[in-house]
Amino acid sequence: MSTRTVGILGGGQLARMMVLAGAPMGLRFELFDPAADACGGPLAPLTVAAFDDRQALAAFAAKVDVVTFDFENVPADSAQWLADQVPVYPPPSALAVAQDRLSEKTLFQQLGIPLPPFADITSRAQLAEKVAAFGLPCILKTRRLGYDGKGQFRLRSAADIDAAWDALGAQVDKTGLILEGFVAFQREVSVVAVRGRDGSFQAYPVTGNWHVDGVLSASVAPARLSDAEQQAAIGYARTLAEHLQYVGVFALELFCRDGELLANEMAPRVHNSGHWTIEGSETSQFENHLRAVLGLPLGDTRMLGHACMLNWIGAMPDPVPVLAQSSGHWHDYGKQPRDGRKVGHATLRDDDASALASSLEQVGEALGRQVQVAPAIQALRA
Repeated sequence: MSTRTVGILGGGQLARMMVLAGAPMGLRFELFDPAADACGGPLAPLTVAAFDDRQALAAFAAKVDVVTFDFENVPADSAQWLADQVPVYPPPSALAVAQDRLSEKTLFQQLGIPLPPFADITSRAQLAEKVAAFGLPCILKTRRLGYDGKGQFRLRSAADIDAAWDALGAQVDKTGLILEGFVAFQREVSVVAVRGRDGSFQAYPVTGNWHVDGVLSASVAPARLSDAEQQAAIGYARTLAEHLQYVGVFALELFCRDGELLANEMAPRVHNSGHWTIEGSETSQFENHLRAVLGLPLGDTRMLGHACMLNWIGAMPDPVPVLAQSSGHWHDYGKQPRDGRKVGHATLRDDDASALASSLEQVGEALGRQVQVAPAIQALRA
């Protein structure tokens, strides 16, 4: 394979891990990010410019063979403008759908993918009307730009309507607002899947996820689901990918409620809940994403035993308790510590679920993270 250069819009940890996955394949990379300290910068040349800087984008396009992105809030019109200069995958049209929660949920509905009730909200009166229709609790969100729990307000009582409107109402003409019915779910899961340029499709085993304050805290694969639930989840992902003519890796997040799967949202990129695939799968999500956007055959997505990924938020802990485990793997993104910021992760893998649970127990005790690892341990021992 002749040397090819992949351009990545966004230079964060996902771009960084794509660069690491592509190095053994002989790939070169160019990154584009508004932040001069983007953590992918030490690994590949970085263009520092706004995502809507057409002059900088044109110079960037001239240096690459294909463009992808590591951040779903890259302006879709910038991605579309680039697509007229160089191939861009996933297609900008898929990015545009995923950037608007209303468009995304309307598409789920059209494709027959079950989901909680939702409504476009344009006024405080309409918010009160829909809260009464959906029942409490429910969640008011910005239609655009919110992620990791940002741009959201949970309403628990009728008294919260004014507070929610005060918090987010000013965004109605900027990002738009959507109200979503609350799901009393037993667990949250995600399907990380990949579709190639030729239409080939692969999915990783469904992953179980736990969040704290809207940010992913831990993931375990495979999730404890029935075969029917696994196949339904993967089927929904495939339906979505084929409808969008998607190319690359994406994640479909779902709620599990009494044996029913309800779609939450789609992430049109490599995904935090798929980080375990670096050590826990035959082919990582990052390598498979690169294979897909370059038009190469997809790699096998089968698991190597059981895996758990732990997110490090705010600051990196001591790596020794993780590295002391024979199954422990450490990932430091090279970011400055900051409250709420994803700065790294660890993955523990084992052929035996019980042995993995024991390793997690030791890590949790050593790092004072017993609460973080407890649901993963419970899932592995169920």
